[in-house]
Amino acid sequence: MNEKKYQTYEIDPLRRDAVAWVQKLVSGQATPQDAEALKRWCARSSAHASAFAEASQVWNEAGQAGLYLAPGADDRAAMLARLGRSSVATRRAFLGGLATTAAAAYAVVHPPLGLWPSFSELAADYRTVTGEQRHIMLADHVSVRLNTQTSISRQPSKGDAEHLELISGEASFTMPQGVRQSIVVTAANGRTVGSGARFDVRYLDGKAVCVTCFEGSVQIEYRATTTQLAAGRQLRYGEDSLGRASAIDPEAEAAWHDGIVVFQATPLSEVVEEINRYRPGRIILANAALAQQPVSGRFRIDQMDTILARLQQAFNAEAQTLPGGIVLLS
Repeated sequence: MNEKKYQTYEIDPLRRDAVAWVQKLVSGQATPQDAEALKRWCARSSAHASAFAEASQVWNEAGQAGLYLAPGADDRAAMLARLGRSSVATRRAFLGGLATTAAAAYAVVHPPLGLWPSFSELAADYRTVTGEQRHIMLADHVSVRLNTQTSISRQPSKGDAEHLELISGEASFTMPQGVRQSIVVTAANGRTVGSGARFDVRYLDGKAVCVTCFEGSVQIEYRATTTQLAAGRQLRYGEDSLGRASAIDPEAEAAWHDGIVVFQATPLSEVVEEINRYRPGRIILANAALAQQPVSGRFRIDQMDTILARLQQAFNAEAQTLPGGIVLLS
C-alpha cells in the first residue's frame, strides 16, 4: 500500500478554530450542545462566520469531487489539508453569499452533503453517532434498533398507536404478535404502520425511503396511495411515486442487526457510500474507472478500516489520507 500524508500548513488561529469545528461535526460525535455552541461562536463576529463558511466550503468541495475528482485532485487535496488555497475569485464569490452569521448557522441546520448531522438530527429524542448501534424499548412491547447515524423523534401517541419520525438513518421496529398496539413510523412524506410485525425503515441523504418487512405485514401510506407489504418483501417510495414490492434475501437485509454489512456484487461506488456511514470522515473514490467494479463479502461494521485495506489490495488502489478522516481512494 502506498499511503501519502499531507503536511500541516500554518493557518491563522481563527481559521484553525473553524477547521476544528468542522472536524468535530464530521467526527459524528457532535451533540445538540455542540450545535448551539457553534451557533454562538459564529455569531461572535462576521469574521467568525466567514471562517466557518470557508471551512465548510473546503470540506464541501472535497465531497463534491465525489466519484470523479478532477485531474487536479492532488491540488484540491492539498488545498483541503491547509484549509483553502482556492482561487480568490471562487472564495470571494462564495463568501459574498455565505459570510454572514445566518449563513454559517444555515450550514449547521443544512450541512453540505451530509458531512455532519443537521440540527434536527442533533435534537432528536434518540440518536446514534457514526459507528454506533443502539437498542431501545418504547412502552412495553415496541422494540427499536437504531443503526449508525440514525435519528428518531417521538411523536404524541394517538389511541393505541406509538408514533415515531425517522429523521434520517435506518432503524428496525418489532412488535410481538397479539399486541393490540400498533406503531406508525413517518419518514419523508410517507408512513409505515405495523402491528405484530417486524420491519426496517431506511432513509438516507434525503433520498427514497426503503421499507423492508421481515415478519407479519405493514401498511405503507404515501401521498394518496396505500399498499400492504408482506413478509419477505421490500419497496421504496419517494419522488412522488410508490414503488413496487420485490422479494429480498432476509439474511442479507437484516445482517446489520448483528453488526455485519453484506455486499453482493455491489458496485464499489455504493460500497464506499455504505462504508462512509460507519466511519468518521469520508472516503472519496477518486478513480471513475473503479466506480462500477463489483464487491462481494461479509464485513464487520466495527472493522471498516479493515475493509478499506482489503479494497486497496483487491483493486491495487492507492489511499491518500487527509485531516479529519478523509481518504482519497484512487
